[in-house]
Amino acid sequence: MDNPFQVITDAFAPEYQINLSIQGLDGSIMLTLSNAGRVIVKRMISAEQRNDPKRLKRLVQSIQFGIAIEQGHSAMSILEAMTDGDDHSQAPPPLKGQSRPAIRL
Repeated sequence: MDNPFQVITDAFAPEYQINLSIQGLDGSIMLTLSNAGRVIVKRMISAEQRNDPKRLKRLVQSIQFGIAIEQGHSAMSILEAMTDGDDHSQAPPPLKGQSRPAIRL
């Protein structure tokens, strides 16, 4: 089994600074990704997610998807890339002239 910390690092470095910190006795960790001193993502990762390669891969893809959406990439293009069976670590670039979509929470 691959080292889960290395899997996470490989997925997000060198674009982001990666901080993994232990959060509890249950083995959960907090993943913080930052860029230029700005926090981009904070995500709690359970011991179960960390220790299951399939769950860890889905977690990484979920984080990549969220970042790509925030950056204005096409959700449909990203989903197609994630589900076509290839291992895509980078989201496709936004189309020229495409405006950034509004995010509603």
